[in-house]
Formats: sequence, structure tokens, C-alpha cells
Amino acid sequence: MSPRLDEPRTHNATSVCPQGLTESDSPAATVLDGTRNSTTSSDHSDTESTTGALADLPEIPPVSEMGPLDSRALSKTLFARLESLDEGTHGYSYVRNTLVELNMALVKFAASRFRSRSEPMEDIIQVGTIGLIKAIDRFELSRGVEFPTFAMPTIVGEIKRFFRDTSWSVRVPRRLQELRLDLAKAGDELAQQLDRSPTVGELADRLGISNEEVVEGMAASNAYTASSLDAKPEEDENDGALADRIGYEDHGLEGIEYVESLKPLIASLPGRDRTILSLRFVANMTQSEIGEELGISQMHVSRLLSRTLVKLRKGLTLEE
Repeated sequence: MSPRLDEPRTHNATSVCPQGLTESDSPAATVLDGTRNSTTSSDHSDTESTTGALADLPEIPPVSEMGPLDSRALSKTLFARLESLDEGTHGYSYVRNTLVELNMALVKFAASRFRSRSEPMEDIIQVGTIGLIKAIDRFELSRGVEFPTFAMPTIVGEIKRFFRDTSWSVRVPRRLQELRLDLAKAGDELAQQLDRSPTVGELADRLGISNEEVVEGMAASNAYTASSLDAKPEEDENDGALADRIGYEDHGLEGIEYVESLKPLIASLPGRDRTILSLRFVANMTQSEIGEELGISQMHVSRLLSRTLVKLRKGLTLEE
């Protein structure tokens, strides 16, 4: 059994502060000793103030030996003392650090809710500890609220913020991140009611937003996770990697050099020749249709087209 936590300590404060007070460390001795430098006097003064501030605290046994009720009772005592200490002093730091150790069980409990995530549990606990420290700094004993009740939303919120900021494969605005969660929740509810997947319009009506916003939120959901190009399908390990299955040969790449080389040659042609080329190879018109369009015979169109193609071919040959 741990000692009673509601009893004031009657022995010296060496169990709280690693250095107890001696006669030579008293303020009177410090004043009489003129050879002590200012740094030593300051250290002794800090020790005295820390020991005095913590002298009537209850016995603090090892945290691992304390039960939940004892931890809660001691936390109340330490919170009451924390309010009377000045921030930045040794006593304030000691009480604050002790409160963190006493309530680490809250962080581990909150972190256990996220054990299915891909992040290491050590990182989740570290982030949750930041939330615990924020809760300790904001907690006021006079409100009459139990500290675990006050701290848990802050701890969980800090962990959720960590996942929101780091878990997305592609960074998207916070508005779209929250919209993704709303769409997922509304989609599950409507699917149970309708016994089918809801439409975009039904989701928009449920959330009170436009169809365009629903589509935008669905598109943003694709950025939450990304598959590796080196990943292999789980159902058939004999298949190649994803990069081998989604790639294809683009035959148009071979003609890019010729297209770029032809641009200045075509630009130098007479206007009628350019028009014949456009009608033949862009509009896919026959030579007879081109002749009717330009008011010339089909044979004349054929001669002009052949002459133009020979000229362009020679231009490419000269450049090569």
C-alpha cells in the first residue's frame, strides 16, 4: 500500500527535492559568508525556495507502484500546489513533470485506440504526451472537473491532428480533409437506409452542399493513400509490379521530332498549299471534295498535294 496521500509530510523534503537544506545553506549563513559568489548564493536560494514550496507535499512513491485512485488523489494535490507556484521556478517544473508522469496512463489509453494505424506506437504516444502537457497547463482545479475528463479530448485531438497532418499521401486543404470524413459518415448512413450506395445528389442533400463539392470531396479522398509502383497484387503474386501493368508504349513519341521539324517548313508554304494540307490531313477530305471547296479540279489538287509533300520531304532530309 502506498502512503496516505492526504496527509502532509512531516519529515524533511529530501524525497521530493534531491538536495535537502543544511545549516550552511540558510539565508543567514549566506549573508555572513562574504566570500561566496553570486552564483552560489543564487543556487542556494533556488534550493531553499524549491524545498520550502514542496515541503508539505505528501509522500510521492514510485509511479509504477501507485493505483489509479492514488494517482488521481495525488494529482489533485499537485494541481492545487501548481496554482500557487510561479512558472519557471524549480518547484513549478518539478510539480508539472510529476503530473505528466502520474497521468501517462491517459496517453497510453488514448494511443491504444489508434494501434491499427501504420504509424509506430512510440510516435503516437509522444504526440499524445504533448496533448497531456497542454491539458496540464490549461487545467483549473476550481472548475470542479476531473482531470481525466478534461484531458482526454485534448490528448485525442492532438493525436488526430497528427494523423491529419501526416497521413495524407498528398497534402490537401483542411476543408477537403473534413469533407472526406463527412462524406464517409453520410455514405454509411445512407447505404444502410437505402440498401445501396448513395448517389452524388443524395449525398449532397444529406450534407447540404452542392454536387460539385461532393465530387471534389470524393476526388480528394483518393489522395489519402497511394499505392507503390513496385507493389504486387495480393491475389496473384506471380503478376509483375504495378508499374509493369499500367505502363504502355506510346507510339506517338516517335513522331514528335518530325512534327516539330515540320512546323517551320509548313509555315513557309504558300497559303493555298497550307489549306490543301489542312483539308486533306486534318479535315480528312478527299481530293474531289478539296477541289470543290477551292474551285479547282481533282487532278490539280493531286498535283499540288504531291508537289507540297515532296518539298516537305526534301526539307526533312536536308535537316537530317
